[in-house]
Amino acid sequence: MKLDVIKLDGGKAGSVDLDEALFGLEPRADILHRVVRWQRNNAQQGTHKVKTRSEVSYSTKKIYRQKGTGGARHGARSAPIFRKGGIYKGPTPRSHGHELTKKFRKLGLRHALSAKMKEGRVVILDEAAGASKTAALAKQIKDLGWKRALVIDGASVNEDFAQAARNIEGLDILPSMGANVYDILKRDTLVITKAGVEALEARLK
Repeated sequence: MKLDVIKLDGGKAGSVDLDEALFGLEPRADILHRVVRWQRNNAQQGTHKVKTRSEVSYSTKKIYRQKGTGGARHGARSAPIFRKGGIYKGPTPRSHGHELTKKFRKLGLRHALSAKMKEGRVVILDEAAGASKTAALAKQIKDLGWKRALVIDGASVNEDFAQAARNIEGLDILPSMGANVYDILKRDTLVITKAGVEALEARLK
């Protein structure tokens, strides 16, 4: 499929042929859901922690005599049955990540690109370069109508462009190896440079 290529100033820069295997699939929500869930689970810190009865700050002295009180027999105030006692089988630090095959992750990325293409939200940019000032780049982005955009460049990102884009709200830039399903889906506009298209095609063969 063919798509027009534009420059940052809005001018045309020819067209590019896009691989149907990357941008022409029928998006499947189940595949996208699995890959996004894998991403978010791997990103979860898993540092939640409760104190067990051996960790709460209480004396280990027996709280009252064994017999004659008419109450239950207790030996420690730290028992889980008491208020502010230790928690039984509460959460402990752990990894929430799970495995997902490389083949399936690639498939998910193809479906994410196809989903954006089907929505008509893919823009091909000649190159992410030439802007070194934030104010000038912000004006160009506003003129192009990009409110929440993700720019995917080639193997590396132009340093001046990245510096200029750093403080622009709603604009993110990633090299082709950093392209992922979650970031693609949560942005309104997907902007891919010509170098980015080539790198993605090579990566997702």
